[in-house]
Amino acid sequence: MPLTEEDDALIAAAGAALRRHFHPWRHRLAAAARDGSGRIFTGIHLGATVGRLSVCAEATALGRALIEGDGTVTAIVALRYPKPDEEPPHPTVVPPCGACREMLADHAPAAQVILPGASGLVRIPAALLLPLPYQR
Repeated sequence: MPLTEEDDALIAAAGAALRRHFHPWRHRLAAAARDGSGRIFTGIHLGATVGRLSVCAEATALGRALIEGDGTVTAIVALRYPKPDEEPPHPTVVPPCGACREMLADHAPAAQVILPGASGLVRIPAALLLPLPYQR
């Protein structure tokens, strides 16, 4: 699906959060989630010395949207600030990691996830990012 003005606003919100909270070793990613009422909630990656204790930006944005918003998530996007030797030298949209795909499939399977596609940014329902989710 082509991006909308609402998608552009979501990307801009994630970018603003990333610029505001960027830290080279702790906060290199930011995310923004929109709830059903149109409100936007941002989150940042919470890096930790012990890597498995880190929390993804999508998780913090999703949690804020579920707690502070209307309890739904209709769209989400994450931006990553590159390492000093990486190109391009500015934040770019990145796809969710495997754990975030599982979390989105559990909590917001219909949410549109904005991610890079073959010819630019695309929107895909979260459920399609994880074709064979873990089943309890």
